Amino acid sequence: MTTRRDFVRQVGAGAAAALVPLPNVLGLRAEHAGTIRFGYAAITWGGNDEQAIEEIGAVGFPGIQLRSGVLSRFGDRPSALRDLLARHKLTFVALSSGNVSIDPATEARTIDEHVAHAKFLRDAGGLYLQLIDERPKGRDVAAGDHERLGHLLTEIGKRTSALGIPVAYHPHLGSIGEKPADIDRVLSASDPRYVRLLLDVAHYQAGGGDPVAAIRKYADRLLLLHIKDLREKQFVELGRGTVDLRGVFAALRDVHFSGWAIVELDSVPDKKGTPRESAEISKRYLEGVIGAKVS
Repeated sequence: MTTRRDFVRQVGAGAAAALVPLPNVLGLRAEHAGTIRFGYAAITWGGNDEQAIEEIGAVGFPGIQLRSGVLSRFGDRPSALRDLLARHKLTFVALSSGNVSIDPATEARTIDEHVAHAKFLRDAGGLYLQLIDERPKGRDVAAGDHERLGHLLTEIGKRTSALGIPVAYHPHLGSIGEKPADIDRVLSASDPRYVRLLLDVAHYQAGGGDPVAAIRKYADRLLLLHIKDLREKQFVELGRGTVDLRGVFAALRDVHFSGWAIVELDSVPDKKGTPRESAEISKRYLEGVIGAKVS
């Protein structure tokens, strides 16, 4: 689980307000609860990052996760992004750095790309670098692929840690780390000093796993979370699917997790709705059902 040492950089504006105990509605005792900070992912806005920043801040989430597309506007001006986030009282929790290919022909380029993203993240005042792997092209996953991925993640993590940026591996549908057994193999092949886990509770469930059990199993590797819900094969706002979110937060309590939980929704499921409305729905669920203080 996340410790104070993981927070190698000071969190930005709004973090202090987010340092709240896990909710008593789940029967937590304050002296045994960790602290959880809530952010929201900009992915729902489909690349309109400045609107996402404005609206996530207005809804009241104190943290944000951005994707690597933000570099197209701010890549040579990280301080401008840092200032923009500060004006909206948002901590830059994580950057989705893109995919990690295990193709040996692209290894050097892959490492350099993610290290460059980590430098940008550092200079923009961010905390964590998210990495997702990609399945080999033109063939099935083979023996040895998990080990190669684990070693490559470790190499990236070694280099980004020198910049003060920890790496979080995000297992994902359609990737080498899609199923629980695959995640085990990748994590076993990676160095826990340099590769931590971003657990997405809905992706983990869609891959055949129990996210509540996963929190307990991976407590020592858990760096941060994606909190989302799942209805059949569609990601939906919190409380509108089948993920045991009450159980998720109870498990976080039990393992004394202290860190960031990013609410993520790939796209608005109701085409009449807006990204901001979806964020408001999930915030109401966190505060009204889970009992968390988000703002």
